[in-house]
Amino acid sequence: MALFFDADWFDARLGERGLSRRLLAAATQMSEAELALVFKDQRELSAGEVALFAELLGVEAKEVADRAGISTPVPGQASAAEARITALERRVAALEAELRRLKGG
Repeated sequence: MALFFDADWFDARLGERGLSRRLLAAATQMSEAELALVFKDQRELSAGEVALFAELLGVEAKEVADRAGISTPVPGQASAAEARITALERRVAALEAELRRLKGG
């Protein structure tokens, strides 16, 4: 996984497919200024944007996320994380209820 946004890799993929940054911005409903911030690693991509980038570049979403920097989400993983959080919250609530029961309250 890249620590920072790998602009050279993205530009190379765009070039291979005959695409431009302008088209990439339009396809993801970003302004060109927003896309420039992405390429300068000053704006994170959303999972939806990762999916669109992947489709346009003809690569897997994981590859885009890996090349986009360390905290970029891979589509579909957010829901798994949310499910884990929900399960943990249920376990904590159950443990708190058990503690209250044991304390007699």
